[in-house]
Formats: sequence, structure tokens, C-alpha cells
Amino acid sequence: MRSTNIKPISYFKANAAEVLKDLTENREPYLITQNGEAKAVMQDIASYENTQETLALLKILALGNQEIEQGQVTPVAEVARRLRAKKTAAA
Repeated sequence: MRSTNIKPISYFKANAAEVLKDLTENREPYLITQNGEAKAVMQDIASYENTQETLALLKILALGNQEIEQGQVTPVAEVARRLRAKKTAAA
């Protein structure tokens, strides 16, 4: 985050359209401060959606690792055997 993207809430209130335009064009988040303290981060919608997708994938990976650690896995050979059996039964 560029230091120029750290702004007080009063700046955002006075320049909302400009901030939104900059967010969309540069895809760099803004840190909004209030009374000198960081209070919020503002980002463009595309970056937000990418972040949410990344978090969802990380959650899936974490759940998969947890299942592996708990021994809740099926060997690939067993999965292949089951799939072949289903294919044969369907034919």
C-alpha cells in the first residue's frame, strides 16, 4: 500500500468520487483513518472478489489437510477401482 493511500475519513468524505475512480483504475487499497487511527481498508470490487476467492480456496485446502491428518482419505487406486466398477455397472 502506498503511503499516499492512507487518508483520514474527512479526505474520503470530501473526495469520494476521486477515491473510487483511483481504486478502480489502480487497484490499490486505501487505509482510512479516524482520529489518527486506522479504522478501515477500502478496495475495488475486483480485488475484493479475488481476495474472497483466494480465501475460499485456502479454506478448502485447510479442510483437505485436516482430513488427511485425521486419516479420512481414500487411496487413489481404490477410487479408480470404484469408478471403473460404476462405469461397468452403468454400461
